[in-house]
Order: sequence, then structure tokens, then C-alpha cells
Amino acid sequence: MERTSNIDIDIEKLKHIKKELTRFMMAYKFALDEMSTKINVLKQEFEHVHEYNPIEHISTRLKSPESILNKIYRKNGELSLEWLKENMKDIAGIRVTCSFISDIYRLSEMIQKQKDVEVIQCKDYIEHPKPNGYQSLHVIVKIPVFMSDREEHVFVELQIRSIAMDFWASLEHKIYYKYNKEVPKNLINELKEAAVTAAELDRKMEKLHNEINHLKKIDHSDELLTQLQINNDKFHLPVELLNIVTKAK
Repeated sequence: MERTSNIDIDIEKLKHIKKELTRFMMAYKFALDEMSTKINVLKQEFEHVHEYNPIEHISTRLKSPESILNKIYRKNGELSLEWLKENMKDIAGIRVTCSFISDIYRLSEMIQKQKDVEVIQCKDYIEHPKPNGYQSLHVIVKIPVFMSDREEHVFVELQIRSIAMDFWASLEHKIYYKYNKEVPKNLINELKEAAVTAAELDRKMEKLHNEINHLKKIDHSDELLTQLQINNDKFHLPVELLNIVTKAK
């Protein structure tokens, strides 16, 4: 009889632990949903108001319980939810791919200015690349998540990259995985050279983008000057007529 009682107690304890772990992971899932919504709102606003979309792609990642446990052991951390909440800031991660480097900083600034977003840390690996050539902007923020009976403040890690940077990072990850992190030195050197090339490509593409935008503005301004709109009717204004009006003044 006593043995059955002990089993019942263990089952109840396991149920409670599972429930708390589920709520813990769900808080990070909800934080990802909230940050994704914020970024998608900015994306849609740019598309409809500014007629330009700086965001190419958004992906989210929630660390698995196994990955969390492995990181606790690597960091000699405590096996407690309290320790995890305070010390592990990358359980929830969002990667945003932008068209150009200037878009990366613009998006980061807009996110950081939001009232319910607390910026914890910002690491600029674009201005200061890692030794292996890795480039990206890492921003760790803390946002409120409202549960049924509590308010949690949850860390979310943002990685914001250009298309070229993202392609390089994906390739680098595949190579390190293939060689089980024991990558031959010649490949490491070539990867670093590729990172420099990717950065140069980013700069060239943004320069072209700015030049095209400048030409479009000139063309558009010329169009505005030679068009007259009255109610819903648009009229073309001949240059000669514009000259007559100018001389009359």
C-alpha cells in the first residue's frame, strides 16, 4: 500500500514538473510570436506607406530542451528555471534577413525604440566582424509576455543580416557540421575570404540601389512638375506653357 502511494506521489510530482516546463517554454514561444508580429507590422507599413520593403525574410527558432540542458552543462549553470530565465538569453531567437546593410540598422533602431522593448545587449559584428569573418547585428531584448496568471519578462535574441551575410553564415555552418568542427585550415582561410567578398558585394549592391533611387526621384519630380491634377483629371503641362507662366511672374 505504501509503495503504491509513493508511485502516486512521484507521478504527481512529474506532472507538476512537466506543467512548469511547458509553461516555461510557452512563454518563450509567445515572446517569439510577439516579436514576429512587431517585425511583420513594420514590414507591412513599409510596403504600403513607404513603397519599399527592407525585410526579405524572417525565421524563428526555439531551443530544444536538449540544447538548453547541454548549454547549462557547458556553462556550469544551475539546474533551475530561475537560473535559465536570468542567464540564458538565446532560448528564443529570430533571424531577419534584410536587403541592405543600412536596412539592418534602420530596422534595429525601429525595434529598439518601441516602448515595451527593453534592449539588454547589442553586438555589432558588421562593424567589428568575428575572426572567422562572421558578420551580423545581434540584439538581445526583453519583452513582457502576459500569461493567464502572471506576467513574464522574456529574453529574445535578434540576428539581423543582409542576404549575402546570411548565405555566408549558412554555408559556414554546413561546412563546420560536415567536418564536425575540425575544418581544414585552407577552408577556414577561404571562408574568411568569402566573408570579405560578401561584405564587398553588400556595399556595391547598396551603392547601386542608392543611385537607382536617386534617378527615380529625379524622374518622379520631373513628372510631378509637368502634370496638373484638377479633381480626378490629370493634365499634361507643356514646357512652353510653364515658361509663359514663369515669365508672367
